[in-house]
Amino acid sequence: MSRIHIKGGRLIDPANDIDAITDLWIADGKVQAIGHAPDGFSADETINAEQLIVCPGLIDLSARIREPGQAHKATIASETAAAASAGITTLVCPPDTQPVIDSAAIVELIHLKARQANLSRLHMLGALTCNLDGELISQMLSLKNAGVVGMSNANKPVPNSLILRRAFEYACTHDLTVFIRPDDDGLSNTGCVHEGALASRLGLPGIPEAAETVAVARHLELIEQTGVKAHFSQLSTARAANMIARARHDGLKVTADVAVHHLYLTDIDIRDYNSACHLIPPLRSERDRDGLRDAVKRGVIDAICSDHQPHEPDAKQAPFPDTEPGLSGLDTLLPLVKRLADEKLLSLSEAIDRVTRSPANILGLEQGHLSVGAIADICILDPDMNWVVNSDNLNSAGHNTPFIGWEMHGRATRTLVNGQLIFSSDHD
Repeated sequence: MSRIHIKGGRLIDPANDIDAITDLWIADGKVQAIGHAPDGFSADETINAEQLIVCPGLIDLSARIREPGQAHKATIASETAAAASAGITTLVCPPDTQPVIDSAAIVELIHLKARQANLSRLHMLGALTCNLDGELISQMLSLKNAGVVGMSNANKPVPNSLILRRAFEYACTHDLTVFIRPDDDGLSNTGCVHEGALASRLGLPGIPEAAETVAVARHLELIEQTGVKAHFSQLSTARAANMIARARHDGLKVTADVAVHHLYLTDIDIRDYNSACHLIPPLRSERDRDGLRDAVKRGVIDAICSDHQPHEPDAKQAPFPDTEPGLSGLDTLLPLVKRLADEKLLSLSEAIDRVTRSPANILGLEQGHLSVGAIADICILDPDMNWVVNSDNLNSAGHNTPFIGWEMHGRATRTLVNGQLIFSSDHD
């Protein structure tokens, strides 16, 4: 393994409360020293990080990489490469691949393809129920032994509360965290946008706030009863965030994340039937957006993810309700999180924390910090690099993003995984 000296960068490591101009020495895939070189250290490579930020590699709690089953949209190779170029060193794939991640064989297949790509790390969530049908509980122990980092039923609610309770109990028995995307299928029905005045004006079927809050309430009751470790994924309403805050106040140990686009966009952005804004959960009201931002600021929402869902162009070329939901988010995760600091919602250290230490803790991973002896997963970013989002500078196979034309400030220049350089920008 290479012996690397990262010189003169602004090291921001929220887990260790470090924000200082200093040097970093890496060998054997781990951080060997901070500030002063270890005795006898001889670097194979020196990286000049002056005027740059050095931080732990980003950890994205929700990124669909489309393999197996939908390689016409993207591949593990394309999306781990896109992640590397965006400073993201760890991706978590939900279980709704084709076939579903409900067997050890599928886990091993995805692991094999990730090892062949040899770029950003790829972890998986196993299916809570077989084929995500909500009827039979999956073989969780087998999935855990195969390497999944948690269980989820992805975007498919489990309608039977008894089955859901049993699944929670089974997950608790094996010390597995359940990742919940809260949705009441009956209330969501065939909706495709936030239920409100704009949906009525556009003639589009709406998804009410209650579709999320009713599901949150139901899950919180079962979490309290079973004692399962639970994480709420991609919250979209301010009221749901407040329910999580109340549950924590009452002693329930639950965590939550938000997709970064819900901190910027609202249902107003679909006013021209912009299919790039067809998302599930849908873009909500300005009140919801502001409430989610406040929840991130207060620490009620622990982590921020991309909810990356790359599509081929044809998937978005149809009448709005008939297009496929989801956006491509890997390329814009880092600058949008940094913008929260630029806008003074969070300090830069707090913003980095939401995509490093916090998601690592939720997943129970060793990464997310740069302590001496820690695994050297590192992002080096230029905070002053200005760029405008367009199809030519997106590295994901999916270019379906509503942020086309947005000016971004900050981009990764180098990314290291396990102490090895997996991405280096031409713009250093």
